[in-house]
Amino acid sequence: MSALISLVFIIMVASLLISNSITTIEAGTRGVLKTFGEITGVLDEGLHFRMPFITSVTVVEVRTQRYESNSSAASRDLQTVTTQVVINYRPDATQVDRLVREIGVDYERRVVDPAIQEAIKAATARFTAEELITRRPEVSDLILSVLSERLMPRGVIVENVSITDFNFSPEFARAIEAKQVAEQDALRAARELERARIEAQQQVARAEAEAKARLEIARAEAESLRLLGEVVSPQLLQLRFIERWDGIMPRFIGGDNGLLTMLSIPTDDILNDPATTRATPQNIAPAGTEATPNP
Repeated sequence: MSALISLVFIIMVASLLISNSITTIEAGTRGVLKTFGEITGVLDEGLHFRMPFITSVTVVEVRTQRYESNSSAASRDLQTVTTQVVINYRPDATQVDRLVREIGVDYERRVVDPAIQEAIKAATARFTAEELITRRPEVSDLILSVLSERLMPRGVIVENVSITDFNFSPEFARAIEAKQVAEQDALRAARELERARIEAQQQVARAEAEAKARLEIARAEAESLRLLGEVVSPQLLQLRFIERWDGIMPRFIGGDNGLLTMLSIPTDDILNDPATTRATPQNIAPAGTEATPNP
């Protein structure tokens, strides 16, 4: 019985020794090895053996971490601005022993947040309230620069900074809104003016095109008349008159005394008229003789 108890005791002691002498460091972390409380090394990812009871391991996460912070500060034009930022940072894997030695595992509260507050105040003071909105990328870059300068020597690497929101006083917010409305109205008026100017130019262009077209037509007509005058002759006019004459004598004839009225008598009627027949020479008797009547 005593031998069984001794065996169980030995197994328990061996298990305790083994569990305290083996340490597993997960991916994305580092282990700070301490011997009697003194930092003696850094353990990388994987399985490690150490002296039980006299050594301990503090695990530090070296993956990228997200931290959100709000800070109120005065802008260059003395407007109170509350800035909300999100930063991505990670402890330097090569300096985790120094980070634990000088700051401890609570480095986020001790150094990260105070550095963010200082960086936001420093950046906000360099811009007006309006510039904080219109030049947001520059503000983010300035905050990142100040944070890196503050945290890099402490073993913390700042990867990027994102400004998620700006909050201004109600009076300033109303002023900004009024300015934006005025700018939109001015832009709309400028667009209307430009549209009117373009329409006026189009009307002028159409009028010029129509005037040019009328001028070209007039020139063409004048040239046609000029060419027609060059080819028209009295002989051509007489030929055209003869071609179009219908055999009827004209009603008017020109003379030295002006226009004389003439009857339009067909030629056949003139030849077949009895009075005209009686007036022909063969029907007129010589003087002193009796005229022979027609049968």
